[in-house]
Amino acid sequence: MIQMSHMSNVKTFGAVGDGETDDTEAIRHALIDGDGTLEFPRGNYRITETIEVRLNETGRLGIDGTDGTATVIMAGEGPAFRIIGTHSGTGDPKSSKPNIWEKQRMPTVKNIEVTATNENADGFELIETMQAVFSGVLIRQVRHGIRLHKRNRNVLISDSHIYHNFGVGIFLEEVNLHQINICGNHVSYNRLGGIRIERSEVRNLQITGNDIEYNNHRTFGVEPELTAEILIDTTAEKATVNEVTIASNTIQATPSTDGCNIRINEIPGTDRPPGLWNISGNVIGNQVTTMHLTGCYGITLTGNTIYSSENRNLLIEQSSHINVTGNVFRRHTPRLGTGVRVVDSTDCIFSGCSFRDESEAGQENGASLLELSDCRRITVQGCQLIDGAPWGLNVERSSEVNVNGCTFGGELIAARGEGAIRFTGAGKNNLIAGCLIEGATHIAEEAGVKWISPA
Repeated sequence: MIQMSHMSNVKTFGAVGDGETDDTEAIRHALIDGDGTLEFPRGNYRITETIEVRLNETGRLGIDGTDGTATVIMAGEGPAFRIIGTHSGTGDPKSSKPNIWEKQRMPTVKNIEVTATNENADGFELIETMQAVFSGVLIRQVRHGIRLHKRNRNVLISDSHIYHNFGVGIFLEEVNLHQINICGNHVSYNRLGGIRIERSEVRNLQITGNDIEYNNHRTFGVEPELTAEILIDTTAEKATVNEVTIASNTIQATPSTDGCNIRINEIPGTDRPPGLWNISGNVIGNQVTTMHLTGCYGITLTGNTIYSSENRNLLIEQSSHINVTGNVFRRHTPRLGTGVRVVDSTDCIFSGCSFRDESEAGQENGASLLELSDCRRITVQGCQLIDGAPWGLNVERSSEVNVNGCTFGGELIAARGEGAIRFTGAGKNNLIAGCLIEGATHIAEEAGVKWISPA
């Protein structure tokens, strides 16, 4: 019985797959003269130049690594695969031209490994695509794993390993992108961040069910650079990221200089569109700062376990309308610390949260469990602040701080000789009501605090 070769099989077009032969031209031949699927049988396919796919010319495309048995090795500079469409519209069906559906929709990459021997090589680059899909892909030891650039719509990245790359795992750089789901992946050991967004306009971003960890310089033995497991920076002109869900992920790290698990940098002010962010149900920790929000507006942090940091579990600066509800803040090892610090921020709520310092020695950095500095209209309600050192709640130069229905205390408070609540600096219209308080209080007269329950 004669077994027919599939016309998209790259070996049919001359690829060898021995890891030494340059298979670039054979793969290009298969792209031009094949049937629309680049099928890579088991083997190691070395290429020296980018395989550039112009969807309007090639038609619909699939790249298939035969159940993960094939590896493409990029020996040249640039992306191993650059997939280019011509979609200039939005996600609205009425904005898509007929040729998008006829030739370009849903370029799909599945079940393949891409790696490199060149430090300036990337995995995949997408430009002006519609409904691109990555599934079951392994990208390792390249610079950037998946880079989205210029304009893309409706991207799915799932069930993949973006692992041990010299740059960023998933990089949204200078891109206009609406609708992207990043789900069920391992994104780890990428030197410049796991998921990173810079100089971009992004809407409808879902990061769910991933393991995102150890994305910093330590594995590479080089000098540290500012990064995070998830880093979103909208400080560039015209850059905005809204309508975001970060849910049900494990986001962990090894502490690194100025390291952060989730870092969001925005420009403070009221002339930008609403944030519309939700960060919920994640396990996040083990960095210098677990979560750092600067200039943010309209973020809900709900039901997260946020643990052990060298600096703070949560640092909020120059932000407003931040709702922090039902989270656990703790440290699980004496070596690290815990605590939340809010600076120069307004209209924030802490509700139903648990704060606890679990070490008998207290924190080396001297941080209180919840610190408010130069803030206005902050509500702290129904929270437990246990075994704080030196204080459970420490408020400086703030006004309209409403502390109600909270519990301050713990078994270690008396042994340490430390306190529950401290208000200092000029303030007005501050209120403490209905709280259970064990431990000392220090309320400066100029702080403008009114008690409705005994100290």
